[in-house]
Amino acid sequence: MVLVDTNIWSRALDRKALNNKEEVDKLKDLILSSQVVMIGPIRQELLSGIACENSLNKLKANLLAYDDFPISTHEYVTAAQFYNICRKQGVHGSMTDFLICAVAVNNEMYIYTRDKDFDNYAKYLPIKLLR
Repeated sequence: MVLVDTNIWSRALDRKALNNKEEVDKLKDLILSSQVVMIGPIRQELLSGIACENSLNKLKANLLAYDDFPISTHEYVTAAQFYNICRKQGVHGSMTDFLICAVAVNNEMYIYTRDKDFDNYAKYLPIKLLR
């Protein structure tokens, strides 16, 4: 299973970008093989900031194909621990990033992202990145 980060979804949805073919093809492969995992915070990030109501409704409808993976108290506690581990090493990140890491680690998932912050997290956390 692969937890797909917001930046990959965004690049796949950007029709204007020409340099996204590799990421889009990889995402398509993951979708076709039913390996994609969605969590609520990523869904929220994807839907935030869309001014056009028609575009928002279309994206909401398309994302309904993916149920939100349940996030338990254990994941939130793990995310806080991951934040503390990284902070002690001088590595900072968003709460959503650490929640992504926690969900992935606790459920043996890969993280598919272009966000270089995850490379820094991987130095101190047992995350598996899909590149």
